[in-house]
Amino acid sequence: MPQLIVLPHVELCPEGTVIEAKPGDTICDTLLANGVEIEHACEKSCACTTCHVIVREGFGSLEPSTEEEDDLLDKAWGLEPQSRLSCQARVAKADLVIEIPKYTINMVKEGH
Repeated sequence: MPQLIVLPHVELCPEGTVIEAKPGDTICDTLLANGVEIEHACEKSCACTTCHVIVREGFGSLEPSTEEEDDLLDKAWGLEPQSRLSCQARVAKADLVIEIPKYTINMVKEGH
């Protein structure tokens, strides 16, 4: 079973964590099921960017993003070439190392 290795995030996962991930599940669902409360303002419907993650390792194992996801990612804070919306990216067979950005677009707007 692949592992989802979450790099430390000050608020959501201060120590980082390693999670056993089920192939076919989204990164977002895997995080939420394992106590990492990643924001998902649109309830995982690919309508916002609050669940944005950066896939530091294993990016190539993911199915390509859709045009709809790419259009939304253009609005994400801290966008990088390995960025994905965690509600859309499904775990495959490879381990993934992910970074949850320090801010989401919602946090920036709210002045956090």
